[in-house]
Amino acid sequence: MMFNVPQFIDVEDKIAGPLTWRQILWMIGMGATLLTFYNLFDSTLFFIISVPTVLLFAAFAFYRPNGMSMTAFFLHAVFFFFRPKVSVWERPATVRRMPQAPKTSENGTQAPPAAKDLSEDRLHELAKILDRHGRV
Repeated sequence: MMFNVPQFIDVEDKIAGPLTWRQILWMIGMGATLLTFYNLFDSTLFFIISVPTVLLFAAFAFYRPNGMSMTAFFLHAVFFFFRPKVSVWERPATVRRMPQAPKTSENGTQAPPAAKDLSEDRLHELAKILDRHGRV
């Protein structure tokens, strides 16, 4: 084999035990946020606020929805909600006419269709148009 192909390039490097740099930084941020909450609020309010804070930081550090980091997933969600949605509609090239209901006479019965006289030349011309799928 001439070249070594790198494998597992989507796996982050482990720094401290099973933790990566990103996970360590999220845990440090969580600790700093909890320390700030502890100094600002009384103990009851601190415990009420700390539970969702720990869950949020743990999700951003460890949870990987669809194989991407929670940070990237959250940014994609924000961009989805705030970017304008573009819908493109392409008009069909041909317009088909809707079939009309058969005409009825005054007494309520259907009138017989009018007979059309087609010459042999006109029939050959129509056959050629049908063979070319409607292109004249």
